[in-house]
Amino acid sequence: MLKEIERLNAPARELSAPRTALQNVSRRGFLGGATGLVVALQFLPGEAGAYQPYPHGGQSMPHGVVNDPHVFVAIDPDGTVTLVAHRSEMGTGSRTTIPMIMADEMEADWNRVRIVQAPGDEPKYGNQDTDGSRSLRHHIQPARDIGAAVRLMLEQAAAKEWGVDPSEVEAVNHQVVHKALGRRLGYGELAKAAMDLPTPPRESLAYKDERSFRYIGKGTVQITDLHDITTGAAVYGADVSLPGMKYAVIARPPVVNGRVKSFDSKAAMAVNGVERVEEIAGSTMPAKFAPLGGVAVIASSTWAALKGREALKIEWEAGPNGSYDTAAYRKALSASAAASGKVVRDQGDADGALKSAARVFTREYYQPHMPHAPMEPPAALASVKDGKCEVWACVQSPYGTRVDVASALGMKEEDVTVNVTLLGGGFGRKSKCDFVIEAALLSRAVGAPVRVQWTREDDIRHSFYHTTSVERIEIGLDGDNRPVAWRHRSAAPSFLALFAPDSGHMHPIEVGMGLADMPYDIPNVRCEDCEAKAHTRVGWYRSVSNIPRAFAVQSVTAELAHELGRDQKDFLLEMIGPGRVIDRFAAGVLPDFWNYGEPYEEFPNDTARLRNVIELAARKAGWGKSLPEGEALGIAAHRSFVTYVATAVRVKVEKDGTLRVPETHVAIDCGYVANPERVRSQVQGACVFGMSAAMHGGVTFENGAVVESNFHDYRMARANDFPLAVQTHIVEHPFEVHATGVGEPGVPPFLPALTNAIFNATGKRIRDLPIGGQLKA
Repeated sequence: MLKEIERLNAPARELSAPRTALQNVSRRGFLGGATGLVVALQFLPGEAGAYQPYPHGGQSMPHGVVNDPHVFVAIDPDGTVTLVAHRSEMGTGSRTTIPMIMADEMEADWNRVRIVQAPGDEPKYGNQDTDGSRSLRHHIQPARDIGAAVRLMLEQAAAKEWGVDPSEVEAVNHQVVHKALGRRLGYGELAKAAMDLPTPPRESLAYKDERSFRYIGKGTVQITDLHDITTGAAVYGADVSLPGMKYAVIARPPVVNGRVKSFDSKAAMAVNGVERVEEIAGSTMPAKFAPLGGVAVIASSTWAALKGREALKIEWEAGPNGSYDTAAYRKALSASAAASGKVVRDQGDADGALKSAARVFTREYYQPHMPHAPMEPPAALASVKDGKCEVWACVQSPYGTRVDVASALGMKEEDVTVNVTLLGGGFGRKSKCDFVIEAALLSRAVGAPVRVQWTREDDIRHSFYHTTSVERIEIGLDGDNRPVAWRHRSAAPSFLALFAPDSGHMHPIEVGMGLADMPYDIPNVRCEDCEAKAHTRVGWYRSVSNIPRAFAVQSVTAELAHELGRDQKDFLLEMIGPGRVIDRFAAGVLPDFWNYGEPYEEFPNDTARLRNVIELAARKAGWGKSLPEGEALGIAAHRSFVTYVATAVRVKVEKDGTLRVPETHVAIDCGYVANPERVRSQVQGACVFGMSAAMHGGVTFENGAVVESNFHDYRMARANDFPLAVQTHIVEHPFEVHATGVGEPGVPPFLPALTNAIFNATGKRIRDLPIGGQLKA
């Protein structure tokens, strides 16, 4: 079996030589070429033994969840266990953690486990969209199902071999043992016999007790790709090559929905190495992930293609978005947020309570468009030949890519193969496959494999940007300064404009991120989605709409606390009110309320958990302690991706406005934690990401085009900007408390915690992001 798998993986290794770390499953099927040494199960529905399965959003995702061991597990005669990772790896550790859970539950020795990457094939592997902080929360249970089933099959095979009752044997660390007889057989020796046994129904499975976990919950398993990443052996999107391949870069319209009016390629063709110039058709909204169009230069090297692109003479036609301007649009958003919008939550009588309030406290917050700016710009290699297309790319949605590439080429899905490389960051950008379609179209045009390489400038100027927004919040106070009314109006263009004619309003997904699910205990609440049409490509970005909502809600709370002379943390807890599970119907949330795709009954909004992380973060940070002049703490909390996070940031602001973050304490309640080290890493990464977004995030549009171009004018947080210490405090739970998202929830509270700390240190209130030079003004 080992040789068979290696043979099936051989094309991927050859194509990426000498970098051979990332191995892909052959499109012919992981087990399709097996020689009979594979554990094959037909998995049946039923009740669990040691833990109770629960409904979760993975079951309602396109193609749902597959927990068939036949798809995910193979055992070689030498005992090597091969597990399939069907999610993309972009730094979250999903390529390690999900297989680790399978291995633990099947009692495999992690040192004898290897992992291969699945191609885009959702009918076989289940949903593969690696986004929404869903990988673990959707797959922790199926991974245990798979492991428990394989372990039982191996135990049954050993019992049959020895002629004993299966209850007398036990799988222990890659072997099945019979203690009384003193016998043992390795997994490799049992694999074929196990395969011949009938499929065990789920009700017959006995799951491991938490106390017997060897890897789950320990945080001791090193991430699968760590060695290759740190030695340069890892295979990313731009690392794959094919014999005879060509290299392409594309001059794209500066304005979304613009087009090529005319172009002259004579000078470009004179560049040494340039072989061809091809025009790519543009697209109009709603275009989903279709390429922007433009003029492609195909050459014998990336450098030649770049020099050829510089030599192109192109006249562009700007199209309908040619007048898009950041300053003017911000004013339009403010005007929209000042007027009534589409009601998305209506509890009590907010309008009446505001009219009769003794006082109304009003604030407005702004956040600009932001590109994802992953360290690895998009890159894809495509080979179209003999009616087939094979792709290698750094994509978060390999099956979606397969579908879209097939559509663009007019092929059947089964004629397109998408191989997934590692991702050098994604943050939502690489769930959009326009760059892969570009490569496929050019490969078909030139009759050779083509790699399309985006530059940093391409990525900054032609992204699917995080939405811009104005958040306007009005709080009505009674005569005793108690909040009695809350009205939050959000004006932000929707990413739904990618998929359907722009209605000017948001999708329930966007509304459910910190707007309609506001947790405060206020009797009269009205949340409104105000009109805002998109004039560029708006796409989801790490944490999505939670960023501006957390920034607004947590900032206005801190501002009101200061106005009333209250302690910020105590006032925040008072606004949340007593610990309770919020009754979403009593709270006036509309029936289409989106709870991150999870059933609300299983994953409710529990303010006791939110209160707990606030108290924990504050206590660990030393809230209330005296700090030197120019230093202060700020705190904020937010529930997103059904996880609760509170962040306490300590800042030091020099007299010249220089900002440092000596320490950050983050308390996170994400249910059961399968891999604590990955949780800590994601929290640390979220603080760094949040630092970039808060300090420097934001691009500017003039005449429809993005002004910024590279890291000299679109800065990222650098090492000397990072929080010097990030202390993560994980709320521990037993397995029965559902695991929830981790990749994104750390970002939203970081920004308001930072700006609240800045205010406490300097008296300077930040209401417009990015902070940029505001501290030096």
